[in-house]
Amino acid sequence: MILPKFTGSREEQARGLAKAMVGLYCEKMEEARESVYAGGRTAGLEALEKFRVQGYAGTRNKLKGNVSRLSFYIRHGVLGIREVAESVRERFGKSYDAIKFWQELGWRQFWRHLYGLWGDGIYEDREAPKVPLGNGTDSVLLAEIVEGRTGLVCMDETVRQLVETGYIHNHARMWFASFVVHFKKLGWKAGERFFYRHLVDGDPASNALSWQWVASTFSHRAYLFNRENIQENGGK
Repeated sequence: MILPKFTGSREEQARGLAKAMVGLYCEKMEEARESVYAGGRTAGLEALEKFRVQGYAGTRNKLKGNVSRLSFYIRHGVLGIREVAESVRERFGKSYDAIKFWQELGWRQFWRHLYGLWGDGIYEDREAPKVPLGNGTDSVLLAEIVEGRTGLVCMDETVRQLVETGYIHNHARMWFASFVVHFKKLGWKAGERFFYRHLVDGDPASNALSWQWVASTFSHRAYLFNRENIQENGGK
């Protein structure tokens, strides 16, 4: 989010700021819950030290694969991308797994640069879609999805985990986004806002542009999945 420059009296500026930040925080006390993840610099450094890159390249797409779980700390500035990359290089050298991990860090940095260039333009289609997209805003259908009432265990479980923990695996994020955009034909912006509201590691650039990548408004093709893809990567 890039905040506009507010003018007027102190009260008018306060109202403008409050309006701009709607949806960023819990609006009801019952929505607030203690994070299951420890925050702070000490916890971030401990998590970085515990991460072992071996097997990352071959298993990172599996829900139980070897992923770093460092995105929370990078997102909130507790750990720097260069710092994380250097730590992996010093401990594991230039292995294939390390290189693949650096590439993923590179994507995150790339999104950040685009955010700096485009600002709130990341929330608008960057390209024409490569497949027909719906622009559905069906509130009943959206509620069914985000409340975990689709009847599809894989999607409903994704919602439950996201809301309860603030985190889901990146591959699960892609499946869910594809389900919302391509199967249910809802506009990608509704799903993007839902993710950003709940993800502890929710990064404006990575989140919005990843949804666009799935939708094909920032990629050369749409991202689709099937049952076999979930079965292959979901349980191992």
